Amino acid sequence: MRSRPLFWQLYPAYLAITLASVAAVGLYAVSTTQQFHKQQTIASLRDVAHATEAMVRSQLATGDYGQLDAICKELGAKAATRITVILRSGLVIADSFEAPEMMDNHANREEVRQALAEGLGIASRRSDTLQEKMLYAAVPVQMDGRTLGVVRTSVASVRMGEMLWAIHHRLIVASMVVGLLAAGVSFWLARRLSRPVEEIRRVAEELARGNLQHRVPLPVSREAAQVAETMNNLAAQLHARLGDVLQQKNEREAILSSMIEGVVAIDDRQQIISLNHAAARLFDCDAHAVVGRTLPEVVRNVELHQLTTEVLARRQSLSGELTITGRDGQRRLLHAQGTVLREAEDGLLGAVIVLHDVTRLNKLEQVRRDFVANVSHELRTPITSIKGFVETLLDGALADPDHAERFLRIVASQADRLNSIIEDLLTLARIEQESEKVEIILKPGLVAAVLEAAVNTCRLKAQEKQVRLEIQCDADLTAPINAALLEQAVVNLVDNAVKYSPPGAAIRLIAARNADGVVIQVEDRGCGIGAEHLSRIFERFYRVDRARSRELGGTGLGLSIVKHIAQAHGGRAEVESTIGEGSIFSIRLPASQRGQEADISKLNGG
Repeated sequence: MRSRPLFWQLYPAYLAITLASVAAVGLYAVSTTQQFHKQQTIASLRDVAHATEAMVRSQLATGDYGQLDAICKELGAKAATRITVILRSGLVIADSFEAPEMMDNHANREEVRQALAEGLGIASRRSDTLQEKMLYAAVPVQMDGRTLGVVRTSVASVRMGEMLWAIHHRLIVASMVVGLLAAGVSFWLARRLSRPVEEIRRVAEELARGNLQHRVPLPVSREAAQVAETMNNLAAQLHARLGDVLQQKNEREAILSSMIEGVVAIDDRQQIISLNHAAARLFDCDAHAVVGRTLPEVVRNVELHQLTTEVLARRQSLSGELTITGRDGQRRLLHAQGTVLREAEDGLLGAVIVLHDVTRLNKLEQVRRDFVANVSHELRTPITSIKGFVETLLDGALADPDHAERFLRIVASQADRLNSIIEDLLTLARIEQESEKVEIILKPGLVAAVLEAAVNTCRLKAQEKQVRLEIQCDADLTAPINAALLEQAVVNLVDNAVKYSPPGAAIRLIAARNADGVVIQVEDRGCGIGAEHLSRIFERFYRVDRARSRELGGTGLGLSIVKHIAQAHGGRAEVESTIGEGSIFSIRLPASQRGQEADISKLNGG
């Protein structure tokens, strides 16, 4: 078989597709035009009916029907539409084409019933009066909530058909001309442009997927080559700018995420633009979920809202302090710094609020003030006592040997107390300094030996008060410890237990291993500590009962020393107490050797 040129293989098929497309479009246009013309005719009939209804409403309400027929004939001539006015009973009282008295009752007409029932009636049927097919539209005449009658408009279907045929004829001719022209011109253009356009489309899809490395091959056509070159330049610029934007975005997010301060950016309507993780933690919210919501909606805090409102209103930097309460009930003190965000044209874009959590600093400042006050008070008491008795001796009490000896004993006692306070303060300072400089050396040691040494130190005081000291600890229990410091901590706990235990009571020293490490407990059956004091019992100079503590010879620093020794071992000190039942002080040390199993049963008295 003789092969044909590619042109004659493609052209007949392309021509058939083009003509079929034009024919389909023409048929669709005809159908659409017919439907559109019918809808327009109905809309026109409805508008004429509404206009007539407005004009005849007052005559129907008063019962003066004399002018209605003239009005309908005048309007019908102007609108080239038949207009009929029908009472609710079906009686025709006016018509633009016929005499009303010659027309029968219209109560059963489809359009009339539909208008009375639904407010608009549309029907297409043959007219008994004009003997031709008509399109009807009817609307009710209403006044003061009453339906007085119906205004009906209509037009002959023949007239509509003539108009449609004229439109269809023009559409058919235009479709044929367009189809012939499109068959030739489109084929030439498609053959010339399809290949470069296809290449451009393919590369554009790759660019849309984010593959900005793709480029369009330059075609032969100059215009297509310009488009391809422009797209290649656009792709290169997009790649460079997107890289810069991504780098800036990553840098900004990295900076904001690493900040310990909370940062909130809002627009001029207080809608959140961005929120870093620190601020999300402060406000107990999701940093991404709250973007777009207003700040008062996310954070219900009066001080913060007042600050942001004033920053946006004054357009200047402001600062203030506010208190927020988290879901856990913990209150935080924040220092907020608000700064205006401005656009390039110096317009107001919004504001940035930087939040510093100063809760810890405020607490430390309060602790410092309390410490200074307590130190001053604790030192003033023995100094005042020493000074008073010395002055008494100098004023003549030395002449009385009995009083002089008693006064000197009191002075010696107060001097010993002052010395104890100073020694405890120096001990605390030394432990803190060595902990900060990592000078405390921890070595694996036997916990039982430490407990035995502490009991031996406190045994004399315990015997004087008839208090029993009991130890429950495995002989081979080991932990990384500084034996001297740990012994001092246990001695402080045992000494306190002896002081506050009644005669004949027993104090138990329990040491065992659990899942987290080694726990040393000192358990007594003394007077107990109130729950309101437990959170501050390890603070320096904090006393539950100041008068009784001084009477028993305490300095108020023993438990603080225990806490710092536990922290120097990488652990912590804890207390559990109930009024009238006693207290359990615990020193928790981290695990020493891998593989040792927990022995928590000893903590329960086993």
